[in-house]
Amino acid sequence: MLLKNIFVTLLTNYTDNKSLIDELWAEIEQYYSGKKRYYHTLQHLENVLTQLIEVKEQIKKWEIILFTLYYHDVIYNALKSDNEEKSAQLAELRMKQIGLKNGMIEQCKLQILATKKHLISIDSDTNYFTDADLSVLGQSWEIYVIYYENVRKEYAIYPDFIYNPGRKKVLNHFLQMENIFKTDYFRTKFDKQAKLNMSQEINSLK
Repeated sequence: MLLKNIFVTLLTNYTDNKSLIDELWAEIEQYYSGKKRYYHTLQHLENVLTQLIEVKEQIKKWEIILFTLYYHDVIYNALKSDNEEKSAQLAELRMKQIGLKNGMIEQCKLQILATKKHLISIDSDTNYFTDADLSVLGQSWEIYVIYYENVRKEYAIYPDFIYNPGRKKVLNHFLQMENIFKTDYFRTKFDKQAKLNMSQEINSLK
């Protein structure tokens, strides 16, 4: 499995404790395979990774981006609004366990927290990561439909009269941005289709 192999290789750069590496991967796998997860899954991580690999040469600190990838949605509860903060806390704990420097840990935490609002950052790596995280918005309509249906399943506890206005607010937040994607690469690749997809979803929520 590509995700596991990259994770193991990444951690091997910092620790030779194989049982710890296996334990940390098992934790990642367990969180992203939770029964209430339909979109924020290992498949999401793989999709983001695929997008990031395409711009790897533009990324300055690849290993930090990989830690951000694995931990950015590790904690996810549709009823909570502090998922990014909790995910960043767990990332810090695990990165300390394998001996990463504080500067690397802080950068990873900032990138995870950036996925809360997806605003433009002064750090180009962060912009590449948040763009890759949002890349599903600009996929074909068929893939986008699967995405928004899975998001709806994660929020199944809420009836339509509560969910729909909240979802429209999120979509309008992105549509009102001057640019949904912060980097030239992702903007050129996905911006136009993302706007079409989200507009079409809003119409379906009326």
